[in-house]
Amino acid sequence: MDWLTLLSSRLSRWVLHLACVCLAALGIIVIYGVVLRYVFNASQPYVEQVALLMVISVAMFGAAAGARESGHIGLDSVVQLLPAKAQAAIHAIVEVLILAFAALLLWGSLHMATSTYRDTIPTLGISEAFRYLPPILAAILIAIFSIEHLATQFSKPHESRA
Repeated sequence: MDWLTLLSSRLSRWVLHLACVCLAALGIIVIYGVVLRYVFNASQPYVEQVALLMVISVAMFGAAAGARESGHIGLDSVVQLLPAKAQAAIHAIVEVLILAFAALLLWGSLHMATSTYRDTIPTLGISEAFRYLPPILAAILIAIFSIEHLATQFSKPHESRA
């Protein structure tokens, strides 16, 4: 169990750093595009596509890091009024739903990547499948983090009995 927590912690930290790098790259590429367009009147066609890839990356990697830290939107005011066992059950259900979301995200992203891998992004010359790499990685990470949360939750009662 400790190895899963350690792995999740490191993966979460790395994916958060990656999201920050992508956000910085997004800022730089947008400023670069604006300066080229409005100062030099010479816009580059690839700027918009690179910015789009960075937006997708920031969103997906940020979502994965947020899932590890339970930073997703939660409406738990009613849950807090319930007994401890009901709260634990609801938290487990939420984690299972997050795991199901990750599975659907992975399935949909893999489906889109395999159906578009022959197409190219014209201004970049790379496969359209690259657009789906961040959601694929995020889905895998979200699933790992959800499994870690479930394993931690179900191992707590056993530890308290000992």
